[in-house]
Amino acid sequence: MWNEKKTNLGSAIVLSAIMLVVGLVIGMNWDSLFGGFAPYLGFSKQNNSDMNWSALDEVYYKLTDSYNGEIKKDELIEGAKKGLVDAVGDKYTVYMGADDAEEFYNDLHGKVGSGIGVEMGLRDGYVRVLRTLPDNPARAAGILAGDIIYKVNDEEVYAMTTEEISKRVRGETGTEVTVTIVRDGQEKSFTMKREAINNVSAYVDYDGSTAIITVTRFDNDTGVKVQQFAKDFSNKGIKKVILDLRGNGGGYVSAAQDLLSLWLDGQVILQTKSKHFGDTDTFASNGKAILKDMETIVLVNGSTASASEIVAGALQDYDKAKIVGETTYGKGVVQQLFDLSQGSIVKVTTAEWLTPNGRSINLEGIKPDYEVERSYEDINAMRDPQLQKAKEL
Repeated sequence: MWNEKKTNLGSAIVLSAIMLVVGLVIGMNWDSLFGGFAPYLGFSKQNNSDMNWSALDEVYYKLTDSYNGEIKKDELIEGAKKGLVDAVGDKYTVYMGADDAEEFYNDLHGKVGSGIGVEMGLRDGYVRVLRTLPDNPARAAGILAGDIIYKVNDEEVYAMTTEEISKRVRGETGTEVTVTIVRDGQEKSFTMKREAINNVSAYVDYDGSTAIITVTRFDNDTGVKVQQFAKDFSNKGIKKVILDLRGNGGGYVSAAQDLLSLWLDGQVILQTKSKHFGDTDTFASNGKAILKDMETIVLVNGSTASASEIVAGALQDYDKAKIVGETTYGKGVVQQLFDLSQGSIVKVTTAEWLTPNGRSINLEGIKPDYEVERSYEDINAMRDPQLQKAKEL
């Protein structure tokens, strides 16, 4: 009797050990096992069912077995994630590690730290100065709109991106930076001390009964700022508004929505069409359109993009404003930010947007009602024919 019980107990222990090992093997390889059998079981494993990641393993093992140097696994993973996103082939879909993500959010909210006070952008194959900010080192030193950024601290940067050059220009308050530009084929160098940059998202100036609202980006508080300006207009006897969106590269769609709610009362401000998220309409708020009957002119140029184009397009479609300047950039797609592990993010193009009348502006831009050019020479000479035309209308 005892021997029989002893034999059964031993078998049970062996069987339990076998099951434990099998369980561990299945658990450690669940993704690959499930991916292989799921189609036959009537399931689909999202994101993995149609991808063969073993090809990456093959490259990794070749590196670890053959590379004559140190391999940093964390950097390999970061590079793989960036390469995966870059391979999509969309310039607006971008992976950012923790440091780049922090800088991106700081830029979005105007927390640019210390620098020299220039706005840069890619023009004619080079990163050029688009404008210098008032009361900042670059303007005081003599840097002008149209200058090509050639070197920073004697390092050639002309082939780098705008973001890479910006990183080199910025630094600790009070430290020096030397920027070499090319103007009319000649090199000029300027040594400046970095200063904290005052970079508000919106401000207003007055010219008689005309209010000139300049919106430099669409931050979380931009709509609220402009609403505060607008509430004072009746007391100031304002009869006309000029909304200056030149050089505004966009920002939050919700901020554009807040701004448009000053002119549009509950109307559609844009249509979005998305493969994964469906087609939706975005509406202005109700009951805030205190400028709906105000004569309005919108100033735009080739650097007016994204959320700025949403505003210009909607006001043009509803005949709430005349557009003056140059054809806008033509960024008719929407990006969404997704937080990832360890502080990284991925910015993904999730939809195309159309104006309220169904116009697609992607790669085409918004054409102004009055075409008026403003050259670099005009900017540097403090001439503004676009603003002058807006005042005359």
